[in-house]
Amino acid sequence: MANQKLRLNKYIASTGYCSRRKADEYIETGKVRVNGVVITELGHIISIKDRVMIGNEIIKPIPFVYIRYYKPAGYITTMSDEKGRKTIYDILPEEVQNLKPVGRLDKDSTGLLILTNDGDFINELTHPAIKVPKVYRVSAQGKLTVNDLEKMEKGIEIEKGQIAYALARIIEFEGKNTVLEMVLHQGLNRQIRKMLESLGHPVISLKRMSMGPVDLQGLKRGQFKYIKPKQVNEIKSYIKKLIKNASK
Repeated sequence: MANQKLRLNKYIASTGYCSRRKADEYIETGKVRVNGVVITELGHIISIKDRVMIGNEIIKPIPFVYIRYYKPAGYITTMSDEKGRKTIYDILPEEVQNLKPVGRLDKDSTGLLILTNDGDFINELTHPAIKVPKVYRVSAQGKLTVNDLEKMEKGIEIEKGQIAYALARIIEFEGKNTVLEMVLHQGLNRQIRKMLESLGHPVISLKRMSMGPVDLQGLKRGQFKYIKPKQVNEIKSYIKKLIKNASK
């Protein structure tokens, strides 16, 4: 470990300071010093023993942590809120208060959130070009038709110039309402709610069931569990395959 060599941007990302992409920006703009020397070369190789600084801050590696969290309704997905609304950090235990969410769920939505201090992991899971599938169980007012499902697959304009897509299937009808499974490859703000609203079927409830290979299995509402190293490696292998497919 002491003699390990790695790229400077990867080292910075491994500290949890920022993503690898953001590290590249810091390097290119001359904000990074290694052993007192400003480095602007993106491919610069360092030793784990080298002293790395961004501005006046020494950057040291920290162990990465990954958790699955079953978000309850009534909390927004942010570390702080100017409007004073309750956030998930008001109810998460102190031991995971430093972890950042991978994507978001709005206040009234429930279900899976992944939280981590691994900036690269967050960037890859949320990057629009990689298209990690996210599965939701949605209850909507009224009875949707096959035609409604086709409209969502072809794309619905939810904001001016912003087209949202979703693959959806009807699970069942509950009285006058419809329960759907919806799969998104985008991450637009309140996407499902806006799509169904435009079709005349407002959302009653919305729960994220999975994100890529990660799901809610074994979690109760408001509970979190650490993702084990073996599963983290499986998730990263899954992401690599998606990146490879996206580059074709």
